[in-house]
Amino acid sequence: MTNPVIREERRARLMLEQAEQALVRRVVTPEGAVIHLRLASFAARCGAFLIDVSIQWAITIAFMIALSNIASTLNYEALNFSFAIYMIFQFFLRNFYYIFFEAGRRGATPGKRALGLRVVSRDGGRLTADAVLARNFIREIEVGLPVMFLFTLMFASGDTASAAIGWLGLLWAGVFAFFPLFNRDRMRVGDLIAGTWVIVTPKLRLLGDIVETASKAPESARFVFTTEQTDAYGIHELHVLEDVLRSSTPQIKAEVAERISQKIGWQPQSGDTHQAFLEAYYAALRRRLEQRMLLGHRKEDKYDQR
Repeated sequence: MTNPVIREERRARLMLEQAEQALVRRVVTPEGAVIHLRLASFAARCGAFLIDVSIQWAITIAFMIALSNIASTLNYEALNFSFAIYMIFQFFLRNFYYIFFEAGRRGATPGKRALGLRVVSRDGGRLTADAVLARNFIREIEVGLPVMFLFTLMFASGDTASAAIGWLGLLWAGVFAFFPLFNRDRMRVGDLIAGTWVIVTPKLRLLGDIVETASKAPESARFVFTTEQTDAYGIHELHVLEDVLRSSTPQIKAEVAERISQKIGWQPQSGDTHQAFLEAYYAALRRRLEQRMLLGHRKEDKYDQR
């Protein structure tokens, strides 16, 4: 008879595995490869947001201190001008902090990077500036409105009408704020409009078994790639290629091999197989990325031109 403690542990482990699998999504990239992404949980997204808000407040406080020190030596009119500068600064910080970082090559704010998250496009393509702008301009509705209605309630001072408006507004705005809890993809309204996901960033795991297989293959000596050819792709494509080698069909491998060959200008020779070519290119790409990382140069994807 099974020990009740063991049975409970198995049940808990099974529930945890099911919860993790519920956040895994299958995506077909523009290269034709199938990859699996793990969506960020609501708690992780809230944690990243709190980190970013803390950073914004730290920047705001530092700016206020510097501005007040300058303004203390000026006249009354200059003080009004300093206040206008502060309001403009606060507007740009609140609205463009997220856009600045998410439009970068890492697609993540400092808070997201700290918790291993990033923003990606749901179609498997590159994250566009339009998508970043769309998802972040909606943030004012999701966060700004609840805060505004909360202040309305705080300063209602017994005014029944103001309190009622504040509660109704807070309830309505709360639908936007807690929208990620009510959809299986944990999307904000901004993500829904922009066509984005927030995912757990895949760890850089350059596994050695594929490289060992490629190096031991008799035909591996015929595949010699130049630096320019291995610089055509980055870490993201390396992970995609690993998934292709491990779990895709021969047809997908053939399509990916043809796309890579066209991209790097490789001329297939008679007797070459798609499997051998992909394994050899994976090994060469891995070695090149490791060399770059030793020099402090991390190439994220094929669009990273550093």
